Amino acid sequence: MSVTYPLAIFYDGACGLCSTEITYYRSLTDKRVQFVDIAAPDFDAESFGKTVADFQKKLHARDAEGQYFTGVEAFRQLWDTLPSPFYPLLSTFVGLPGIHLAARAGYAITAKFRRFLPSRRAASCPITKKR
Repeated sequence: MSVTYPLAIFYDGACGLCSTEITYYRSLTDKRVQFVDIAAPDFDAESFGKTVADFQKKLHARDAEGQYFTGVEAFRQLWDTLPSPFYPLLSTFVGLPGIHLAARAGYAITAKFRRFLPSRRAASCPITKKR
């Protein structure tokens, strides 16, 4: 899977887990990765051909050619970009058939229930509202 840079990572800055993790990744990255907070007041999901609800469901990564990766695949693309040799190895490991399946299942559970975790801006996070 070929990726063109920069890689945009769309994360929920209102989610305590998400923003803590992204703060860590931001400290490791270079100009090839851009971080976009989907909870920011000026975020316009439609300019990316998606809705805020789409972005709320899973972590999204988008390369320079407009190719999207979601969930575990978004993390794998981010990890492949990090300069430490550990993260590309982690990406390869998570890509193994049985591991990949388990990682996707674990991610799906975490993404579904993350609204119950402490939040930085709970009032701005649409996923916390009943539907």
